[in-house]
Parts: sequence; structure tokens; C-alpha cells
Amino acid sequence: MSAAAHATSAPFAPGDRVRVRTAFPPGHVRTPHYCRGHEGVVERLCGHFPNPEELAYGRVPTAPCALYRVRFPQRALWPDYAGPAADSVEIELFDHWLEAVE
Repeated sequence: MSAAAHATSAPFAPGDRVRVRTAFPPGHVRTPHYCRGHEGVVERLCGHFPNPEELAYGRVPTAPCALYRVRFPQRALWPDYAGPAADSVEIELFDHWLEAVE
């Protein structure tokens, strides 16, 4: 896929259920440990940006990546959370960290 085509593509849409990949690569990553392996709902597409994991090492990213705001129930991330059940947290995550939930 060309960089121009990738820049306009977005594998997920608002309302899609996604799971954060469970991966622990060495080095700089922009995905918090506490959300890996958890399911959330895409709230919105924030845009397309260079991959910050590549930029951190001085590499030139090949194409922009879609960045999403994903909502997670607080209790899904922290089972001992004592606040209201409806409380949630939103995290901005790049598309290469997300998998579709069937």
C-alpha cells in the first residue's frame, strides 16, 4: 500500500470493539503496559501521524499511522477500582497496537 493510500485508510471506526495487543517489545513504545490485552471501544480517529516508535530511534517512518482514542472501563483495567462502574479512561493508541474483537 502506498503512503498516500495508507494516510487515508483507517482499519477501525468509532464504535468498533478492539483489543490492545499483548506485546512487550524492548525499547521505546507508546502503549501503556496496563492496557495491553484489554478490550475497549474506539471513540474516534484522531488522525494519521508518523510512528513515534520509529521516530524515537531516529528512523524515518514509511507511512503515517492511524491514531485512535479508545475508551476502556476503569474496572477492566484495574479490577480493584472502587469508583462508579460507569467510569472509564480514554487512551490514544496507534493502529498497529490494536486488533479487532470478533
